[in-house]
Amino acid sequence: MNKRKMYLRMVTSSIMRRRSRMIIALLAVAIGATIFFGLATIYIDIPQQMGQEFRSYGANMIFLPSEDGESISDDTVKKIKSSIPENDLVGMAPYRYENVRINELPFMAAGTDFEEVQKTAPYWYITGSTPANEGEVLAGKGLAETIGAGEGDEISIKIETGDDKTEEFTFTVAGILQTGGNEEEYVFMSVEDMERISGAKEGCDVLECSIRQSAQELKDFSEKIESEIPEVTPRLVKRVAESEGTVLTKLQALVLLVTIVVLGLTMVTVATTMMAVVVERRKEIGLKKALGASNGSITGDFLGEGFFLGLFGGGIGIGLGFLFAHAVSLNVFSRTVFFHPVLIPITLGISAGVTILACLIPVRRATDVDPALVLKGE
Repeated sequence: MNKRKMYLRMVTSSIMRRRSRMIIALLAVAIGATIFFGLATIYIDIPQQMGQEFRSYGANMIFLPSEDGESISDDTVKKIKSSIPENDLVGMAPYRYENVRINELPFMAAGTDFEEVQKTAPYWYITGSTPANEGEVLAGKGLAETIGAGEGDEISIKIETGDDKTEEFTFTVAGILQTGGNEEEYVFMSVEDMERISGAKEGCDVLECSIRQSAQELKDFSEKIESEIPEVTPRLVKRVAESEGTVLTKLQALVLLVTIVVLGLTMVTVATTMMAVVVERRKEIGLKKALGASNGSITGDFLGEGFFLGLFGGGIGIGLGFLFAHAVSLNVFSRTVFFHPVLIPITLGISAGVTILACLIPVRRATDVDPALVLKGE
């Protein structure tokens, strides 16, 4: 039997002989590894989870025509879209506004892409259905109450087409929109219907975008667009972008703080357990030293036990940690988390490192044992 196998047998047998004490240390390491792996998984997934949550609050960037332009052309919209990484773009909704009269009362009509609006403004609450056919509109709640229209009713929309001429069009109210904002005073229709009644063939007045990026990344992207596409003026929706960055930073700081505290408590528990083991093994240590064992070999025995405890506890913690992260993510964000294999060696390394550090003080106590005094029973 070579030295390595002998060493492994000595370490494992020492752990097994003191199962009751070592189980306490093992549980402490496993709990620490569970918290670390779980919180590290959440820490990695927080930006994505928070980004998805904040996307439900609406667009975080809008584009307006430059001072020299009246509208944003379709070509410019394509340029902007191609500048955004495909994986980062949640939605891009164009809006074209026209003054209209409904029941001889002045209102604002907006032409948009309803499919994209569902991505950029998921907070819209619609009673009825979203317009899907030509000649259907979405009426804001305030507008509908003013003109006395409801779902399925027909309304007459008049619009000036130039030369003081007014044309009248009939639309069906497909649904009633509630947002708690100014949108409730508008009537929304498809881009195609807006082009049909206004005669405008292309372009939009405002382009709203929902982009899955941090506040700093959005700021950099805004500056890039401003320099590369002078036809538009980008504007950050600060209440969304900055709030996301602030909340994300605080959550990550909280996760980091909790992880450090838990690992510290794990270290204290392991150190206390190993200290008790040293006291229990004083005679054994004294006999080894009397037979010629060096302080280095005794240190290696204890650190080996700590290393194995760290690996075993870390392995248990990896499985429990993922279940912990999964449960937290489902309860907080209502979404699942991904398993990150890169965290496996990190968790095992930190678990082993924490236990080894926790063993340093007990090991020093072990090497200070005087074999003559111990063997005399003092």
